[in-house]
Amino acid sequence: MKLTPITEAFVLHFGEMGSRWGISRTVGQIYALLFVSERPLPADEIADVLNFSRSNVSMGLKELQSWHLVRLQHLPGDRREHFATLGDIWQIVRTLAEERRRREIDPTLSVLRDLIMETPASPADRHAQGRLREMHELIELLLRWSDDVQKLDTAQLVQLLKLGGRVVALLELKNRLPLLGKGKSRADVDIDVDEVL
Repeated sequence: MKLTPITEAFVLHFGEMGSRWGISRTVGQIYALLFVSERPLPADEIADVLNFSRSNVSMGLKELQSWHLVRLQHLPGDRREHFATLGDIWQIVRTLAEERRRREIDPTLSVLRDLIMETPASPADRHAQGRLREMHELIELLLRWSDDVQKLDTAQLVQLLKLGGRVVALLELKNRLPLLGKGKSRADVDIDVDEVL
């Protein structure tokens, strides 16, 4: 396999971005190559294409497998292990969100819970616990929203994302609806449902 200019540019960029996302450049490039590849690739071919050592590729693939972002495949007539990314881009995003939650958010919530439950020894501790409680409540709220989003099928998720700023307009509409019950007309409360949707 030879990298085309477009593929090479993507692989290099993804490696650079990977280091900003907390993964090594090597892991980022391996993932990018597998993502754009038309077929599953064996580790030795990945090493050749990216000019990486076989051990670096092996460690990178193990890391990607631990994130559940690549899967192992065996091809008929080939004894080597081949690797491919998840096929559905939406499944990739869901997997990343779930793994990030498990690795980063859940441990933070656990620490926050423990610290909030301790008996404060001073006014400074009470103040700190109040701030930690706010953080805990915010994270819990975001997680409940994330759980609801994860339950949506892909078509519903796309529809939600396409709503964009209209979600704000819907919330404003919701706030104006009680005025209709107080004898006001739609014109009085400036509601144009068609414009919102």
